[in-house]
Amino acid sequence: MRFLARLNGRFPAFLISSLAVWVAQAAAAAPEAPPIFVLNSLDASVSVVSPVDWTEKQRIATGKEPHHIYMTPDERSVIVANSAGDSLTFLNPQTAEVQRVVYGIIDPYQLQFSRDMKWFVTAGNRLNHVDIYRWDGKDLKLAKRIASGKTPSHIWIDNTSTIAYVTMQDSDELIAIDLPTQTIRWRIATGAMPADIFGIHNDKTLLVGLTGSDGVQVFDVAGAEPKLVGKIPTGKGAHAFRSAGDGKSVFVSNRVANTISRIDLATLKVGAVYPVPGGPDCMDVSADGKTLYVTSRWAKKLSVVDLVNNKLVRQVNVGRSPHGVWTLDHAKRL
Repeated sequence: MRFLARLNGRFPAFLISSLAVWVAQAAAAAPEAPPIFVLNSLDASVSVVSPVDWTEKQRIATGKEPHHIYMTPDERSVIVANSAGDSLTFLNPQTAEVQRVVYGIIDPYQLQFSRDMKWFVTAGNRLNHVDIYRWDGKDLKLAKRIASGKTPSHIWIDNTSTIAYVTMQDSDELIAIDLPTQTIRWRIATGAMPADIFGIHNDKTLLVGLTGSDGVQVFDVAGAEPKLVGKIPTGKGAHAFRSAGDGKSVFVSNRVANTISRIDLATLKVGAVYPVPGGPDCMDVSADGKTLYVTSRWAKKLSVVDLVNNKLVRQVNVGRSPHGVWTLDHAKRL
């Protein structure tokens, strides 16, 4: 009884006090959740959003018209492409600290690394060129500037790191560039205003979003010449893709229809549709695959979709014309 009395008295109080100190120390030592970065194209800034309390914590000034954002292969930096500022802003993906700014990158609207980490490709949306850079793990060296067609928009680099596919938004084309020789292999006509590209079937098939139409075109690129083999109706203004991270499906944003479609990669049919207001554009997916982050281009919002319950759960205020969105805490992107 005396032992139980002690447990109910001073000793438990000491234990509780010690436990409280340990919990506080552990909480202080635990890293904060990586922020969500949203590019505000008309404000020349990046909004840093907390996924804990869903507030904008800060805004970081960038060059003019930041549109797209991409991780370095080692994921130690996230790169903001400032298309009208002719520069790249490197940020720490965990702390949002500006690491460096690289100038002299002409009109980088969209950007992508090859998977072997040797090539870095940018699409010059305003100036009608595609730039091929060599990447040594730190610095960029221009290998060649290629006259492409009208308004190069989005890029997909295949898993062999030898071909870059690029859409031409205003000449309605898809081109293939040989990276080792920096020459155009072929070009093919597409539907109206082709935008983002997503490779499937070991990159033997390409999905191309048609912003000027109402769906996604399917191209067979396994042979020497590309072939248009189908179209997936998704909604007006089909624009950007994002892998669901499960290897089974991909999301496409329908900017005019104000929806997100989930395409089943086995059947190439839409399996689910999520209403997202304000002109949904670029997307990212949480590491657990349960949450979709979407920029609502015309509403100055970051929209958050609960993929488990299939509904929009919140919108976070950001800057004008939010475009690219990215977070370190992400699901697989291929």
